[in-house]
Amino acid sequence: MAKSVATVWVPVDDMDRAKRFYGETLRLQVTKETPEWSEVDAGNLTIGLNAREETARHAEGGAVITFTPEGGIDAEVGRLEGEGITFPGGISDHPWGRIAPFRDSEGNDLQLYAPPAD
Repeated sequence: MAKSVATVWVPVDDMDRAKRFYGETLRLQVTKETPEWSEVDAGNLTIGLNAREETARHAEGGAVITFTPEGGIDAEVGRLEGEGITFPGGISDHPWGRIAPFRDSEGNDLQLYAPPAD
Protein backbone atom coordinates (compact mmCIF):
# COMPACT_ATOMS: atom_id res chain seq x y z
CA MET A 1 0.00 0.00 0.00
CA ALA A 2 1.33 3.42 -0.90
CA LYS A 3 1.81 5.78 2.03
CA SER A 4 1.69 9.03 0.04
CA VAL A 5 2.65 10.68 -3.22
CA ALA A 6 6.13 12.17 -2.98
CA THR A 7 6.64 13.58 -6.47
CA VAL A 8 4.82 13.76 -9.77
CA TRP A 9 7.21 13.60 -12.73
CA VAL A 10 6.22 15.68 -15.73
CA PRO A 11 8.12 15.21 -19.00
CA VAL A 12 9.27 18.46 -20.58
CA ASP A 13 10.71 19.32 -23.99
CA ASP A 14 12.16 22.70 -22.95
CA MET A 15 13.31 22.99 -19.32
CA ASP A 16 13.59 26.81 -19.27
CA ARG A 17 10.12 27.22 -20.78
CA ALA A 18 8.66 24.70 -18.30
CA LYS A 19 10.30 26.44 -15.30
CA ARG A 20 8.88 29.79 -16.46
CA PHE A 21 5.42 28.24 -16.85
CA TYR A 22 5.33 26.61 -13.41
CA GLY A 23 7.27 29.37 -11.64
CA GLU A 24 5.99 32.56 -13.26
CA THR A 25 2.66 31.66 -14.86
CA LEU A 26 1.33 29.33 -12.14
CA ARG A 27 3.28 31.22 -9.44
CA LEU A 28 4.73 28.12 -7.79
CA GLN A 29 8.24 28.11 -6.33
CA VAL A 30 10.93 26.37 -8.39
CA THR A 31 13.16 24.88 -5.67
CA LYS A 32 15.77 22.99 -7.71
CA GLU A 33 17.07 23.70 -11.20
CA THR A 34 19.30 21.63 -13.46
CA PRO A 35 19.21 21.13 -17.24
CA GLU A 36 17.83 17.57 -16.81
CA TRP A 37 15.69 17.87 -13.67
CA SER A 38 13.99 20.70 -11.81
CA GLU A 39 11.59 20.65 -8.87
CA VAL A 40 8.54 22.78 -8.18
CA ASP A 41 6.97 23.15 -4.73
CA ALA A 42 3.22 22.67 -5.13
CA GLY A 43 2.23 22.75 -1.48
CA ASN A 44 2.44 19.23 -0.09
CA LEU A 45 3.64 17.83 -3.41
CA THR A 46 6.80 18.17 -5.45
CA ILE A 47 6.39 18.38 -9.22
CA GLY A 48 9.52 17.07 -10.92
CA LEU A 49 10.22 18.53 -14.36
CA ASN A 50 12.02 15.74 -16.22
CA ALA A 51 13.82 16.67 -19.45
CA ARG A 52 13.09 14.35 -22.35
CA GLU A 53 16.05 12.69 -23.99
CA GLU A 54 16.85 13.92 -27.50
CA THR A 55 15.61 10.60 -28.89
CA ALA A 56 12.31 10.58 -26.98
CA ARG A 57 9.28 11.52 -29.03
CA HIS A 58 6.69 13.78 -27.44
CA ALA A 59 3.62 11.73 -26.58
CA GLU A 60 0.11 12.80 -25.66
CA GLY A 61 -1.62 11.60 -22.52
CA GLY A 62 -0.23 10.64 -19.15
CA ALA A 63 -0.89 11.97 -15.68
CA VAL A 64 -3.07 15.01 -15.09
CA ILE A 65 -2.03 17.44 -12.37
CA THR A 66 -4.95 19.16 -10.67
CA PHE A 67 -4.52 22.47 -8.85
CA THR A 68 -6.88 24.04 -6.31
CA PRO A 69 -6.65 27.77 -7.02
CA GLU A 70 -6.55 30.45 -4.37
CA GLY A 71 -9.33 33.00 -4.79
CA GLY A 72 -11.65 30.74 -6.74
CA ILE A 73 -11.63 28.99 -10.07
CA ASP A 74 -13.25 31.83 -12.04
CA ALA A 75 -10.65 34.37 -10.93
CA GLU A 76 -7.74 32.01 -11.66
CA VAL A 77 -9.06 31.12 -15.12
CA GLY A 78 -9.30 34.84 -15.85
CA ARG A 79 -5.77 35.46 -14.58
CA LEU A 80 -4.29 32.59 -16.59
CA GLU A 81 -6.16 33.64 -19.72
CA GLY A 82 -4.44 37.00 -19.26
CA GLU A 83 -1.14 35.06 -19.32
CA GLY A 84 -2.10 33.52 -22.66
CA ILE A 85 -3.36 30.16 -21.36
CA THR A 86 -6.38 28.75 -23.18
CA PHE A 87 -9.16 26.69 -21.64
CA PRO A 88 -10.75 24.94 -24.65
CA GLY A 89 -13.61 23.49 -22.61
CA GLY A 90 -13.99 26.45 -20.30
CA ILE A 91 -15.12 25.67 -16.77
CA SER A 92 -17.42 22.67 -16.47
CA ASP A 93 -19.76 22.03 -13.55
CA HIS A 94 -20.28 18.55 -12.08
CA PRO A 95 -21.94 17.19 -8.94
CA TRP A 96 -18.44 16.58 -7.51
CA GLY A 97 -17.10 20.06 -8.34
CA ARG A 98 -15.93 22.37 -11.12
CA ILE A 99 -12.94 21.85 -13.40
CA ALA A 100 -11.13 23.89 -16.01
CA PRO A 101 -8.70 21.80 -18.11
CA PHE A 102 -5.68 23.39 -19.81
CA ARG A 103 -2.15 22.44 -20.86
CA ASP A 104 1.26 23.44 -19.63
CA SER A 105 4.01 24.82 -21.85
CA GLU A 106 5.06 21.25 -22.74
CA GLY A 107 1.61 19.93 -23.70
CA ASN A 108 0.93 18.06 -20.44
CA ASP A 109 -2.68 18.01 -19.19
CA LEU A 110 -3.44 20.18 -16.17
CA GLN A 111 -6.67 21.34 -14.62
CA LEU A 112 -8.02 23.68 -11.99
CA TYR A 113 -10.48 22.14 -9.54
CA ALA A 114 -13.00 23.67 -7.13
CA PRO A 115 -15.11 21.47 -4.83
CA PRO A 116 -18.91 21.75 -5.04
CA ALA A 117 -20.47 24.69 -3.25
CA ASP A 118 -22.22 23.75 -0.03
